[in-house]
Amino acid sequence: MKVLIVGAGPTGLTTAVELARRGLLPRIVDRRDSASTLSRAVGVTSRSLELLSHSGVSEKLIAEGIAVQSACIYLNTHLALEFPLHSDRTYFPAILGLPQDRTEALMAQVLFGMGVEVEYRKELKTLTEEKSGVVAFFDNGEEEQFDLVVGADGIRSTVREAAGISYPGFDLEEVWSIADVDTGDWPPKRKFTLVKMESGVVAVAVSLGEGRHRLVASCDNAIKAFPMAVDVKRVRREGTFKISIRQAETYSKGRIHLAGDAAHCHSPVGGRGMNLGIADAAELAKRITEGQLLGYSDLRHQEDKKVIEVTERGRKMITGQSLKARFEFRALIAAASSIPAVRRKLGQFAVEL
Repeated sequence: MKVLIVGAGPTGLTTAVELARRGLLPRIVDRRDSASTLSRAVGVTSRSLELLSHSGVSEKLIAEGIAVQSACIYLNTHLALEFPLHSDRTYFPAILGLPQDRTEALMAQVLFGMGVEVEYRKELKTLTEEKSGVVAFFDNGEEEQFDLVVGADGIRSTVREAAGISYPGFDLEEVWSIADVDTGDWPPKRKFTLVKMESGVVAVAVSLGEGRHRLVASCDNAIKAFPMAVDVKRVRREGTFKISIRQAETYSKGRIHLAGDAAHCHSPVGGRGMNLGIADAAELAKRITEGQLLGYSDLRHQEDKKVIEVTERGRKMITGQSLKARFEFRALIAAASSIPAVRRKLGQFAVEL
């Protein structure tokens, strides 16, 4: 069977690794000039590590990453709540902090050892599905027929558009910002930090490693958003973005299948974007090799929809300015502050989601 994977981010690489370890060597292409040097997603969940453990990828990720051990919630500059991010019921007991570029590099390293190399500077222009397969047309004039095509090529997926699969949803108006920085004494290491200001602005800091953090805020400057001074030693990257909440109508159409951002996108609350893509990819690869593709779309569409709904509820509660949102947020903090069992449950939920 000939399989083409379009997109060499974590979703595409997971698909390729999982196919290769089962004996099916795919072709994987990406229009980028080379592997990414930028850090986008930062948190690898226990479920993702479990899925990637069979190939040896998880061992490498854990060796290089940092276990995010607890979460701190501030109301302005006041530390209102701290709770452990821990679960004894999962493959890995915490959330693993690791820059996405390193996650991709380690995945690609394992994939190369299995005999598959990512083809960069290879852009898919369009697809045509025929009775005998799917013909892929590339930017250099090359054409090749495949039995299956996997679209792991992001929100603006060429594969999804070529298949004519709709991507309904909506875009939020507010601008968010992001910064990847080397830090000193604050924010605290090995901790997830969330700061909610009276103005409604929310700022988040996540450990990427010793002395390195990802900062995200619901305004146009993630570094200046914090009411306390962020101890920045070096700025590696800054930028702004808008949030879209969308999900493809179907993940499968004929011989074409979608995974990751090509199939769904949502807010960064909960840090589940990359991890949903990894789950999609692992399930898709398994079904490709077992010849059970019929149920892939329904299963993953339902599972992803649940997570999107949870993250949306979380986003509205954390960033909302309505009386209801403010009450729910403060009530959660009050309950967790006074009841140890609630703190434990909160940490378990974050790790297990």
